[in-house]
Amino acid sequence: MTEEPRNVEIQEADETPNEADAAKTVVRLSVGQELTGKVKQVTDFGAFVDIGAGRDGLVHISELSVGRVTNVKEIVEEGQSVTVWIKRLNRERNRISLTMISPDTRTIRDLQEGEVVEGVVTRMVPYGAFINIGVGTDALLHVREMGNNYVEKPEDVVEIDEKLEVRIMTVNRRRRHIDVSIKGLREEPEGDEAEATDGASASEEESDSQVVDKFENIEVLSPMELAFKRAMEAGGEEVALPKSSRRRKRRQHRARSEQAKIIQRTLDTMRE
Repeated sequence: MTEEPRNVEIQEADETPNEADAAKTVVRLSVGQELTGKVKQVTDFGAFVDIGAGRDGLVHISELSVGRVTNVKEIVEEGQSVTVWIKRLNRERNRISLTMISPDTRTIRDLQEGEVVEGVVTRMVPYGAFINIGVGTDALLHVREMGNNYVEKPEDVVEIDEKLEVRIMTVNRRRRHIDVSIKGLREEPEGDEAEATDGASASEEESDSQVVDKFENIEVLSPMELAFKRAMEAGGEEVALPKSSRRRKRRQHRARSEQAKIIQRTLDTMRE
């Protein structure tokens, strides 16, 4: 792989090639150098800019702005005067790569996982909030990264236009996706509040276990017992509850009592 020189002397083409003593201009270019040029041609992949070096430099579509660009013509047009910086020089291939992004501008390529940056909340979604961290792509702060406790809605933790510090979790430069977190960067809700929430849940479970069974005392008969009872009542005779039905009712009552005890022991264990 050929190393690109950081300084290249580029000689402009003769304006009067038929005159042997015509003056020639030598332009010295270096990586990072700031220049003013004019857009000569706009393509789908970028724009060619005349910087007065005898050959046009290319501003790739990814170098037009820190944000995502889908249409070059939305950023520049032919004949427009632009400020560019030398990004790369390749004398062997006779190429000049330019950028319209200032060298001191922070981009997604500069982000490192784990670093803490400042940002501003720009918009809310049901699953989180988007944060402008100044790299042209808003970062996603998911609700699960808003605290160690359960967060139901992002509005409970952050608000639009709020300034905050976030930690870079993951960076996908190809897809221009950034995940951030605020865990450990701000105070969590007080422990009493979390305990109150847990207590409310436990109370709901306990109340559910104490719901009265409206059908507890209803007699349940088999089809044969029901037919026998109806026949006897039709004849004017009082029918006593068969022993088997009484035994079945007693078993059902004991089963409900055991179930209530098990639920109560479970709740007591959770409270401990």
